[in-house]
Amino acid sequence: MSGPTIEYHEIEHVQLTMPHGGDDRARAFYGDVLALREIPKPAALRGNGGLWFVAGSIEVHLLAEEPRHPSHAAHPGFRVTGLSALAERCQKAGYPPQFDTRYPGRRRFYVADPFGNRIELFQIDTDAPTAPR
Repeated sequence: MSGPTIEYHEIEHVQLTMPHGGDDRARAFYGDVLALREIPKPAALRGNGGLWFVAGSIEVHLLAEEPRHPSHAAHPGFRVTGLSALAERCQKAGYPPQFDTRYPGRRRFYVADPFGNRIELFQIDTDAPTAPR
């Protein structure tokens, strides 16, 4: 197709689901374990339930909904620094990291949040060749 140029710059947020009443577990995982900062939801959206968290320019929006269908395959992937320390924090908090070495140039693991949503956390391995994107 021709026409005006379209550019994508970043993913501003991802939305995951949690059950109603899961606020404390969400704060413990996203706030305490993953070290994201909770931010207030806009007033117009507070009646929907759920919480929002931020790290840098990325936001994680948790929507309270029933019935829930957690994502076991589709997932957000967050590039981080300090991957080993983050894996240790997850393990100590009872969220075992599942390491995956199939992607050249990345050290990464998956972890399930308290609601069964899959999260990928990865760090670029500067000592290894990177896979084509």
